[in-house]
Amino acid sequence: MELVGKIIQILPLQGGTSTRTGNPWSVQSFILETQEQYPRKVCVELFGEERIKANPLVLDEIVTVNFDIESREFNGRWYTSVRAWRVQAGAVPQATAQPAQPVSTPAAAAAPTTSQAATTGSFDAVAANSADDNSDLPF
Repeated sequence: MELVGKIIQILPLQGGTSTRTGNPWSVQSFILETQEQYPRKVCVELFGEERIKANPLVLDEIVTVNFDIESREFNGRWYTSVRAWRVQAGAVPQATAQPAQPVSTPAAAAAPTTSQAATTGSFDAVAANSADDNSDLPF
């Protein structure tokens, strides 16, 4: 998966030794803020010293993050991790991209809107068209 955003915080490097294998481990977490109309903040982890060195993080930089999502159960609770495997600097923010144009369908063009029905007094036409849309809604 891929996510574009700005690095707004770099958390302290964490590390230790695996109790199972005895190998050292390290995790660098950072907070990424998406560049959408309603920005979201996502905590992303770089796991392993090699990935941390290969993907230097710079505060306030726009980046593209390639990542995997994984959930684990521990003592009846579920924990989810967003683990990055590549962080590319210099990404184009999504806010500057062209917005998608709405797609009109023939059914949408043929059905009068509620305001059109109200001006023509034809609520039966709206009800008839909404019954044809394979909807299981009662209204």
